[in-house]
Amino acid sequence: MGNFLRRYINRHPIRSQRFLEILPGFVSWSLILFPFWGSLIVPEFVAYFVIVFAVYWLYRSISMSILAVMGHFRIKAATSFNWIEDLKRTFPKKWNSIHHVIIIPTYKEPLETLERTLDGLSKQSYLLSNIHIMLSFEEREGTEADQKATVLLKKYGKTFGHLWTTKHPDIKGEVKGKSSNTAWGGQIAKKKLVDELKFDLDTITISSEDADALFHKDYFSNITFEFLSTDSPYNKIWQGAVVFYNNIWKVPPPIRVLASMFSVIQIHILMRSDRLINFSTYTTSLKHIVEIGFWDTDVIPEDYRLFFKSYFAKKGNFEVKPIFLPIYSDAAESNTWWSTFANQYEQLKRWAWGVSDDAYIIKQYILATEIPFWEKTVRVSKTIEDHFLWPVNWFIVTIAAFLPPLLNPAFNRTTIGKTLPQVTSSLLTLSLVSMVIIFIIDAINRPPRPNKRNPFSYIFQPLEFLMLPIIGFFFSALPGIDAHTRLMLGKYIEYKVTEKI
Repeated sequence: MGNFLRRYINRHPIRSQRFLEILPGFVSWSLILFPFWGSLIVPEFVAYFVIVFAVYWLYRSISMSILAVMGHFRIKAATSFNWIEDLKRTFPKKWNSIHHVIIIPTYKEPLETLERTLDGLSKQSYLLSNIHIMLSFEEREGTEADQKATVLLKKYGKTFGHLWTTKHPDIKGEVKGKSSNTAWGGQIAKKKLVDELKFDLDTITISSEDADALFHKDYFSNITFEFLSTDSPYNKIWQGAVVFYNNIWKVPPPIRVLASMFSVIQIHILMRSDRLINFSTYTTSLKHIVEIGFWDTDVIPEDYRLFFKSYFAKKGNFEVKPIFLPIYSDAAESNTWWSTFANQYEQLKRWAWGVSDDAYIIKQYILATEIPFWEKTVRVSKTIEDHFLWPVNWFIVTIAAFLPPLLNPAFNRTTIGKTLPQVTSSLLTLSLVSMVIIFIIDAINRPPRPNKRNPFSYIFQPLEFLMLPIIGFFFSALPGIDAHTRLMLGKYIEYKVTEKI
């Protein structure tokens, strides 16, 4: 079977690509619609399907909450640790031998956002002379990019080892977005630092940093320690805990709930070595990036693509290692509530578009004969599971249990028909325990409200989470099924930068 699939993919690359692009939408729509038509024809199967899914959801909820608690304590320990002193003590002769290149791809980011990001980098405990920053603007931004570059070079030009700016041109065959821009900035940075200034390629890391991200002050001290401690630094990506807390108190309550959920999920995922994949802002070695040919320029979701490109290029000998330090990012925000909601929807649709990478991942999985079967199966299946079920979860968890009794009165008179809503409701109620834990972890980790709090805000804060069923539909299920359907129909999306204010 494996040989047949490999031959088919090699002989029919376009046909196999389209089939694999149609597959996620076909699966998600099939699972969403099954409780509707199945309730009329095979209601017993629907009932057992819903119960099994509720058990699965309970398992995921409990495991996430437990791992989020563990991740929270790991982060608290790491943030209180003196990384720079431990680095100097452990590697007295090599602690300052590692250089860090940071690529910041940017398109129409406000000057204030870029200044805040560079201010954050200027507070790093590691040697600033060993930090080299490439601000990669887009050529299509025009003179605004030149003006921002001039201001930033004047203000921060002497703060770091190097601060460079470049303008990524529109290149035929590239997809406009973060991946192509980061690839361009990385290539220019490598040319300047290694080819021209003759820095040792083996002692350089490279980070892709979102323009609104703020690293913890000890991030690069921690990265340096990890780089020097491991025997295989060129087979690693390091990932911190991306938390959306920069503007958490400025956004509307529904967006605040989403930011809280995303932040705790990112804390929990650091504890899952089988699911951990680099996301948003991360670090790897420049040597590795050169070996695999930098970021791909024909995709939108650059982070997952970079991991799987690395994983298959290194024949499975590649992993993402957690850094238990926070990376603070912005939640989606705009000038009005409605535009903020639209901004959030577009960001989530772009994240859900990560499903477009599944065709590449599945193809590489089939073709990768050097990687042990179960090892690659576990790694790939976790990603496929998350991507395929993204639009499905909400429908099965919230409404599927009520459909068989509602649509099939005869089934409603059976024992399982009468008890199905109660059984699934009990299972899902147990999963709400995880929501309490998520709320507590979020409340501890989010920054304090900048202004004096009204006593009633302490009461309303947990009540915001009661909006989750509605929020889940508009900001999880809908953008997810939107992305899946567009991919299934071949209506490819364009990269839209999340607006910053």
